[in-house]
Amino acid sequence: MSAPPSDFTGQSTCGESGSPLRVFLRTETGSAAVLVAAALAALVWANAATHAYETFWNTHLSVGIGAHGLSLSLREWVNSGLMALFFFVVGLEARREFDMGELRDRRRLALPLAAGISGMLVPVAVYLALNAGRGSAHGWGAAMSTDTAFALGVLAVVGRRMPSGLRVFLLTITVVDDFLSLGVIAVAYSDRIRVPALLVAVGTFVVILLVRGLGVRRGVVYALLALVAWGALVESGVDPVVIGLAMGLLTYAYPAARADLEHATGLFRKFREQPTPELERSVRAGLAATLSPNERLQGLYHPWTSHVVVPCFALANTGIRLGADQLGRAFTSPVTLGILLAFVLGKPLGVVGGTALTYALGRGRIRLPIGWGAVTVGGTLAGVGFTVSLLIATLAFRGTQLEDAKIGILSAVVCSFLTSRLVTAVIAALPRRTRRRALLGNAETIVDLAVPVDPDRDHVRGPRHAPVTVVEYGDYECPHCGQAEPVVRELLGDFGDVRYVWRHLPLRDVHVHAQLAAEAAEAAAAQGRYWDMHDLLLSHQGALRLDDVRRYAADIGLDVARFERDMRSPRGAERIAEDVESADLSGVAGTPTFFVNGRRHHGAYDIGSLSAAVRAARERAAVGAR
Repeated sequence: MSAPPSDFTGQSTCGESGSPLRVFLRTETGSAAVLVAAALAALVWANAATHAYETFWNTHLSVGIGAHGLSLSLREWVNSGLMALFFFVVGLEARREFDMGELRDRRRLALPLAAGISGMLVPVAVYLALNAGRGSAHGWGAAMSTDTAFALGVLAVVGRRMPSGLRVFLLTITVVDDFLSLGVIAVAYSDRIRVPALLVAVGTFVVILLVRGLGVRRGVVYALLALVAWGALVESGVDPVVIGLAMGLLTYAYPAARADLEHATGLFRKFREQPTPELERSVRAGLAATLSPNERLQGLYHPWTSHVVVPCFALANTGIRLGADQLGRAFTSPVTLGILLAFVLGKPLGVVGGTALTYALGRGRIRLPIGWGAVTVGGTLAGVGFTVSLLIATLAFRGTQLEDAKIGILSAVVCSFLTSRLVTAVIAALPRRTRRRALLGNAETIVDLAVPVDPDRDHVRGPRHAPVTVVEYGDYECPHCGQAEPVVRELLGDFGDVRYVWRHLPLRDVHVHAQLAAEAAEAAAAQGRYWDMHDLLLSHQGALRLDDVRRYAADIGLDVARFERDMRSPRGAERIAEDVESADLSGVAGTPTFFVNGRRHHGAYDIGSLSAAVRAARERAAVGAR
């Protein structure tokens, strides 16, 4: 019963707020808006009270245990401490894509990996071309890194009609970017390395790997070990944020298994019968075990990093004076111009060029995940550098050079946003067929549906050879399947070229009549009246006993005696078991679960979300047909 409640959002009723502000803040656009607000607040603060701004962020905070302790400024606690949590979430997102997303097909990694590396090397070359032979050349690291939160936020604003693959492509580029940037920080921008402390950090990480190999699942163990490694890295002179990314990449992601969900249901029933503290702990442990550590930790920390950590970083680091003298100096400074041109010109050239070179060298063995127009949009979005660039700038520069670097980084955000707007506007103005090709290309999509639709075997509604197929795994007693039924009907009414398939997934551990209802539908199918029974069952979910389904059989004109014989026959149960097995193979654990042209639909299942998924599948099918 994994389905959502009201509005089909995929969230629990108690967890979903009706506040439009809260809903907005949960989106990537909202996250970027909070980040922009924090940056603007820092600029206002620094220009209204420069001395107070610097005094506050340079205030030292000491933490100690016995003879051991750390004393860092508030800005250093943000940059080295809170940002480690930010990179932890970046690592979690990357690991999820590797385990469950587009990148589980490792062949799809080559292009974004090459684009990410080239998208760093070309901007560095642009920066060095303007700063060669100058003392500012050592700040080349500030001109290469894309900001994940900002780039995805800008994509949400300018790329509403972009293919979903662009987000994965861009996310992969930014992860490669962040990973290499952390390597650059560790090697080129760390203080003098203190070997004993570094060995402690490395040894602690080895212990983390051993504990992980032993199957330990208690988060507090990993948190304590990561904290020790972080402290050792601080003492070693290596920027400690690297431990965050490493811990995120180590955290498995996998879909909830039906067996685990059924086990959790059994535990809850025991607790319902005997509510003891011991069983309460068992229920909580059982519920936690149904979700992968990756998913649980993303749900816990992603809101904090998006709405607290990164904005706090912006507040601590973007406060610079923006008087006429400062701006006049900055825009004649090779530091500012080098960073600005590196992001606005070098990033798109690096991303598009790296993709094109890898594609050409692949000689047809590597296919683009998106069209060339979308790749170009991705290149311009990659020019939105902020968080890591500011982090490196604070390590590489001091005084007026640091101010110039910050002005260059902020200017690059604005210019990259405008460039992305321009490119998307040009693509939108193309003829429909050309626009499809530019956005979608001819990439093969990953198919999540393990057992393909067979019109001779599956229950199909709509044109037999429609270009778009929507498959639903459902349970006749699941109230959320009942809520989704009008949406499906509206979808089929709006699109004449969509076929709909229902596959059985009776959740017998929570719905006692689900199996019986599914068998009734199969008994009706033996007389050619499957969909009539299907509709009655979903519209009478509170009445699914044997007498009820007999009455429905009579209502739709079935031979009731034959219907009862077919209900007793094992054929219906065998057919249902085949559907359940196909659900397991496709990683389906709850109902309703939708697939659109073989791709699992992870979004909401209101009419807007499903219609958007159908339109995207139809567009891709139209491109592939030519």
